[in-house]
Amino acid sequence: MTETSFRAPRREAVRLKRARKLSTSSQRWLNRQLNDPYVAAAKAAGYRSRAAYKMMELDDKYKLVGKGALVVDLGAAPGGWSQIALERGAAKVVGIDLLPIIPVAGAEFIEGDFMEEGMDVRLTAMLGRKADLVLSDMAPNTTGHVATDHIRIMALAEMALAFACEILTPGGSFVAKLFQGGAERDMLNTLKLQFRNVRHAKPPASRKDSKEMYVVATGFRGGQ
Repeated sequence: MTETSFRAPRREAVRLKRARKLSTSSQRWLNRQLNDPYVAAAKAAGYRSRAAYKMMELDDKYKLVGKGALVVDLGAAPGGWSQIALERGAAKVVGIDLLPIIPVAGAEFIEGDFMEEGMDVRLTAMLGRKADLVLSDMAPNTTGHVATDHIRIMALAEMALAFACEILTPGGSFVAKLFQGGAERDMLNTLKLQFRNVRHAKPPASRKDSKEMYVVATGFRGGQ
């Protein structure tokens, strides 16, 4: 299994030109994208997004993707996490998102809602058996109101967890994005009942000024 050793190349800061018609927030976002070494590295390596490096770093630390693993990628668009799962040895990846996804060799994508009735059965059938790993890098559209955004992402993560518990094989793993804010305590208690090991992680590729973090749960008890 290849581990990630990311070193940002030295480069001069790029200045945004002809941005007068953009809002201040849009200008900040564009400037950040233009000067983000992970964005440049992902583009050069052919990854769908900089988020691919988050998945690499999580896998480096927690050894999530076993050789021949069957993986479900919730909120898979644009496909960066699916790319890394396959690169790291997954036998098959099934992804689902409300948005269409350009095909990735070795993966199957569904345009739809993972909460749709019967979707757990459909995805399990596509894999051929229950999953070894369920990934969720999903996040709701943010409002800018910290408390509201935290509640929204926690609700999404809790739905992803409930879904994962339906399709994971015993011993399987679950990864989900959260926002720091305190309301995650109930979810963590549930995770500790369902999994043998539960940890928080903030991979280096996650921007320092972002409140995002990940919960990594391994050793699914599977109703034991």
